[in-house]
Amino acid sequence: MKNSIPDPKPSWLKIRLPHGQNWRHVEEVLASHGLHTVCDEAHCPNKGECWGSGTATFMIMGDICTRGCSFCAVRSARFGRPLDPEEPQHLAKAIESLGLFYAVITSVDRDDLSDRGSAHFSACIRAIRELSPSTRVEVLIPDYIGQELKEVLSAKPDVIAHNIETIRRLQSVRDQRASYNKSLQPLTEAASPGIPTKSTLLLGLGETEGEVLEALKDLRSAGVSLIVMGQYLQPSPNEIPVKEYISPDRFDRYAEIARVLGFDSVLSAPFARTSYHAREAWNASKKEHKNEARTDR
Repeated sequence: MKNSIPDPKPSWLKIRLPHGQNWRHVEEVLASHGLHTVCDEAHCPNKGECWGSGTATFMIMGDICTRGCSFCAVRSARFGRPLDPEEPQHLAKAIESLGLFYAVITSVDRDDLSDRGSAHFSACIRAIRELSPSTRVEVLIPDYIGQELKEVLSAKPDVIAHNIETIRRLQSVRDQRASYNKSLQPLTEAASPGIPTKSTLLLGLGETEGEVLEALKDLRSAGVSLIVMGQYLQPSPNEIPVKEYISPDRFDRYAEIARVLGFDSVLSAPFARTSYHAREAWNASKKEHKNEARTDR
């Protein structure tokens, strides 16, 4: 049963309002190219901060998802809209206009397409590479495996991300076509070519500390090197309610556990999301790899 989130919301959950000229510039560029962002579609709490600093996470393949996870505010339907063949170019031009060093590309799920949109993902990465070759590209992909994943990897993204979302016991909050094991598989396959992989846990859905530890261990076993942990926030009354607000101290404790387990980059905070501080996470991962290389000499 869906109901309102617990009151009162703790003091550490105050969202920054949009500010500055960069906010308007990002909004204008996105509108001029007809692009969607997960910042808007998923009601991300970091929208003000990220757009205010001139960054955004782009959402390709439309704004209608063919899956219906009970924690997500993105619209869902059995079929999405036809893919726009010009979207890769529009996306690349927008990134060039914004002068981004680091771009995050995510998407809705498109189970209605024969390749679930993997070729479109690849085309978007290649278009960015051609028009803005210095931009680092992180992709947050659906649960692609096999040839679908190979298609994306062929375009050489800098980071592959896929979210397990929550611990094993609570996977029922996701669409029934998703699962814990199905999310671990693309992460395992993607890690083998040497591209850094990332995943995210939303906390406050009723998980225990032991279950969080189990999930972190499973992600490390899958080769994941970048981990994000953030507070689940009910986007609207239509989504499942928050079970618990996780304190900053507990987020710090989870971060320390993750570091001990060997993750190269750990972002653990109430407002942390997959693409939040993504550039910093990538930099930390690359720095860690350089340090390991020096140690091996």
